[in-house]
Amino acid sequence: MQQTRILMGMPITVEIVDDSATTADLDRIYTYFAGIDDRFSTYKQCSEITQLNMGHIAIDQVSPLLHTVLTLSEQTKQATDGYFDVWRDGGCDPSGLVKGWAIHEAAQLLRTQGFRNFYIEAGGDIQTAGVNATHESWRVGIRNPFDITQIVKILYVGDCGVATSGNYIRGAHIYNPKSDLPLDPEIVSLTVIGPNVYEADRFATAAFAMGRRGIAFIANLPGFEGYQIDQSGHATFTNGFERFTRYV
Repeated sequence: MQQTRILMGMPITVEIVDDSATTADLDRIYTYFAGIDDRFSTYKQCSEITQLNMGHIAIDQVSPLLHTVLTLSEQTKQATDGYFDVWRDGGCDPSGLVKGWAIHEAAQLLRTQGFRNFYIEAGGDIQTAGVNATHESWRVGIRNPFDITQIVKILYVGDCGVATSGNYIRGAHIYNPKSDLPLDPEIVSLTVIGPNVYEADRFATAAFAMGRRGIAFIANLPGFEGYQIDQSGHATFTNGFERFTRYV
């Protein structure tokens, strides 16, 4: 059972392979994503994050859910030597963490409902579990940043997360929080495979902000692999990356 709906300003696809899945199960997941959008959207005037940025609520008055996201954001800032920071120009934008975190939490909801084989994608960030409808590894494509209709690599994954950071689709929405200068345009795409999509997404965002040395940062994270494409089309990848490009 598979559906795609537009939420959080992006297409979100949920596919549940298990025979017991119903439309109601998909509805629950999309209701969850809608709630996340209502709370964390920086475009909605009534969202909690907008209310915080407008000074209508204080930092010590935020909901437990927003407090969790802010705590995770600070932990990520510390883990990335400051290359991930949701605070800028006096405001807070946790978008770089919320998407991957929300996908991960949605996957946890499916697991608590007893599902073991599923796929969730939101805006190119993906969580997979188990096997696909043909009882094979899930296939995840890495897009060519110079022609997004082309796939440059196909990954074969099971229980893991895949996230790609880059400015080639949404424009310059990722910045280096340690500098007022624009990001080095040399790196155009960085894909990270991690134990789950939350981990992959937050570290992909930080590593992309690091520029050319971002792939080395990923290489030094236990349990993570990465694939980086530069402006000339040259790819650099971590030592264990190629095991995900072979069907087993």
